[in-house]
Amino acid sequence: MVQYQLVNRGIQDERVLKVMADVARHMFVPQLYRHAAYDDCPLPIGEGQTISQPYMVAIMTQCLELKGKETVLEIGTGSGYQAAILSRLASRVYTIERHETLASRAKTILKQTGYDNIEVIVGDGSLGLPDKSPFHGIIVTACAPRVPVCLLDQLKTGGRLIIPIGNPYNQVLHRMVKLEKGVEDRDILECAFVPLIGEEGWKPG
Repeated sequence: MVQYQLVNRGIQDERVLKVMADVARHMFVPQLYRHAAYDDCPLPIGEGQTISQPYMVAIMTQCLELKGKETVLEIGTGSGYQAAILSRLASRVYTIERHETLASRAKTILKQTGYDNIEVIVGDGSLGLPDKSPFHGIIVTACAPRVPVCLLDQLKTGGRLIIPIGNPYNQVLHRMVKLEKGVEDRDILECAFVPLIGEEGWKPG
């Protein structure tokens, strides 16, 4: 997986590559799909959600440029896999999931597999987590119709927001860096994510 899906497609951060090799992805995949846990594709995890393909996890993580001492917020816990990756690259990870069943399952798996610097929270991820801010990085694993301003507000100066923006059919992954004045915004690649449901995302329905 690491060589063919990541290195060959431009993932260069050695810390990211090592963690992607070390974290047991199959532990976060439902039993029915474990035979495909390391394939180059997203997989269903229930509640209409998916675990992202390994390459997407790697490139989003690489864009955060983590050094090891950061506090990171993830929006969309899902299976818990992305949080596990982040936990080995940052000091503290907060992750928000709106589906209580997924949050509970992820929390159990993360505890069983020894990831002890992650806090899983049930709530509206589109609003972020203001009481724990500011963050060095925020990663959103669902597509928003626009950038939630509250997430930019919860970043430290120099912090990075990695977020897919668009509609259910056309989405672009953005890397945004909060500056002293304004935001530096760079398109990374086209992508396909489930919608970010919430007050600052898509409305449920």
